[in-house]
Amino acid sequence: MASIIAGDDHLHVREVSRRLVQASDDSIKPHVLAVSNLDLVPLTIQGSLFAIYPKPPTADFGAVVAAFEARLPSLLNHFFPFAGRIATDPNTGLPELHCNNQGAELVVGEVAGVTLASLDYGNMSACLRKIQLPYGEDMPLSVQVVSFACGGFTVAWSTNHLLADGSATSLLVGAWSELMRTGTLAAGSRPNHDRSVFRPRVPPSYSAALDEAFSQLDPRRQVNVLTTQQSFVQRLYYIEASDIARLQKMASRHDDGTRVTRVQAVSAYLWKVLAGVVGTADAHCRMGWWVDGRRRLTSSPELRAAMRNYVGNVVTFVDREASVQEVLGMPLPGVAAMVREAIAAPAYDEHFQELVDWVEDHKPGRYVETPSLGLGCPTVILSAGGASPIDTDFDFGRAVLLVPTSVLTARLCSGYVETVANPRDDGSWFATAVVWPRLAAALESDEPRVFKLVTAEYLGLLAPQVRHSRL
Repeated sequence: MASIIAGDDHLHVREVSRRLVQASDDSIKPHVLAVSNLDLVPLTIQGSLFAIYPKPPTADFGAVVAAFEARLPSLLNHFFPFAGRIATDPNTGLPELHCNNQGAELVVGEVAGVTLASLDYGNMSACLRKIQLPYGEDMPLSVQVVSFACGGFTVAWSTNHLLADGSATSLLVGAWSELMRTGTLAAGSRPNHDRSVFRPRVPPSYSAALDEAFSQLDPRRQVNVLTTQQSFVQRLYYIEASDIARLQKMASRHDDGTRVTRVQAVSAYLWKVLAGVVGTADAHCRMGWWVDGRRRLTSSPELRAAMRNYVGNVVTFVDREASVQEVLGMPLPGVAAMVREAIAAPAYDEHFQELVDWVEDHKPGRYVETPSLGLGCPTVILSAGGASPIDTDFDFGRAVLLVPTSVLTARLCSGYVETVANPRDDGSWFATAVVWPRLAAALESDEPRVFKLVTAEYLGLLAPQVRHSRL
C-alpha cells in the first residue's frame, strides 16, 4: 500500500488487482532482443507518463478498466517487447529483452474518500509520484489505473528507460489511444523495434571531447544521499501559451528577422533566472539540453525511414557554460542565440555514431553525462517534449494533465526541468521540475510569471459551487 499527502490528510492507494496481460497474436515467435548502445546511455531507471482524467460523462470506472484490459493484448501485438522481461546476458553482463510474451502488468488501484480536486498538484513529491504503485525492475510495462472518490481516475504507463525514451513512450500511449477508439492501428502509427540501425564501427572511433563528456557513475564521486535529498524541491508547473509567445517575441531578433523556437525562448528565460539566483555565489552557470535525434539523423533515406516511430533511445546531451555576468548582462535575444548555437552545434549524424562507438568501448560500465553530477558550476538541464500534444483520448475524453515522472535514484545534483505539451492542445505546456528551493522561489515570484504552479482549479477539477465559494 502506497501513501501520499493530500493537503493535511494522509491518503492511501489500495491495490485492488494486479494481473498479467499477454499479446494475442500467437504467430509472434519468442526471441531475445539485444538493446542498442544508445539504450545503454541513459541511466536504467523506471519512468512513466502519468495522466489525470476527470469523471467520464458516459462510463464508470469499471468500464474504463474493462476497456483498457480489452485493448492491451492488441497493443502488445505491436509493442511485443513490452510483454517480455528485462534480463541480463550472463556472458556480457549487458541487459537484454526476453520477448517470450510473459505479459505486461495491468494494475488497478483505488483511493477511497479523496477527490482529485484535493491533491496538492504543485508539489510533485507529495502528490503525483506517490500515486504510482511499485513494479518489478524486470517489468517493461506496468499500466496502472487508479480511481478516486470523485469518479475521476489516473493512468500511469510505466516502463524502464532501457526500452524507451520520452518519444517512444509517447508513441506507445498515442498508439493505444488510437486502438481504443478505432480498434485498429494505422500503418503510419506502427512502431519500429529494429535496433540494428545503431551499430558500432570497427574499430570504434570518437573524439577526445566525447570521452571527456562522461564520468563513471561511481558513488565515491557523487554527493552523499542526504545532500541530494535535502538540496532540491519537486514542482509541477504550467506555462501558458501566451507567455511562451511573449518570450518568443522578446527573444527573437528584430534587426535580422531571426525568430527563435519556443524551446529556445523558454531556455533563455530559464538561464537568466538561474544566473540571477547564482549571483555572486559562483562565477559561472550552465544550461544543458536533452536532444531527440529522430529528426536530426538525415544522412541517408534508410536512416530517416528507420527513425519514423522508432522505439528505443535516440537522445543525446548538449550543454553550454557561460559567466553569470554575461548571462545577466546580455539581452534575451543574445542568450537565446547561445541556446540555439549550443543545440545546433553537433553534426548529429556523426555525433550519434561516435556515441554508439564510445559506448562500445565502455560497456558494461555505468556512466553519466559529467554536468549531470552537479559538480562545478550550477547546472539546469532541460528536456523538452514534442511540439504536438500526445493523444490521450481513450474514448473517455482527453486527459486534463499529462506529465512524465521518474524514480529518482542516482545522487545527481543538477537541476532538471522536463516539459510536455498540454493534452488540451491549446499551445500551453506542463513542466516537471527538480530544482533548488531558491530557483523554485525565483520562478514562482518573478513577474510577469512564466512558471505557474499547477492547481486543481487550473485543471478544471473543482466543482462549480466550490469555485463560487472562493470568490
